[in-house]
Parts: sequence; C-alpha cells; structure tokens
Amino acid sequence: MNKEAIIERVNGFLIDEFEVDSDDIQFEANLKDTLGLDSLDYVDLVVSIESNFGVKLVEGDFVGIDTFKSFYDLIENKIKSKA
Repeated sequence: MNKEAIIERVNGFLIDEFEVDSDDIQFEANLKDTLGLDSLDYVDLVVSIESNFGVKLVEGDFVGIDTFKSFYDLIENKIKSKA
C-alpha cells in the first residue's frame, strides 16, 4: 500500500468515525489537538488502525507522534515492517 492510499484511508476513518473536519487534517497540524482525543479515543484509534491496516499499535508507538505526517509515517512503517 502506498503512502497516498494510507493517507486517504486514515483521513476517511478520521472523518467518518471521529467526526474530524477534513479541512483540519493538515500534514503539520498537531494530531492530538486537532482530534481532541482522550485516552478512550486513543483506544478507538488503535482499533481503527488495526482493522483498516492489519497492524498493531501499542502505546509506545505514539511517543513522538505529534503531527498527522508523523502519524501517517508510523502507519506506513508498521505496514512495511509487517510485509
């Protein structure tokens, strides 16, 4: 799966499941601030990633993930390491 497909799929479930305005999803925007996630939302986010991409994320994976770009990179790297 290429980066554009990852971004499209991630943005799709963020808009549909987390009710994020598509205009707020920008590469350099702060992920946590934009999504307004609490700890339960993070669990939902991890479940969405697992169901959409077949990769598992753990809490430590989110260390240093502050922008949408770094989030997309994390998912891309998890997919590549799984392959």
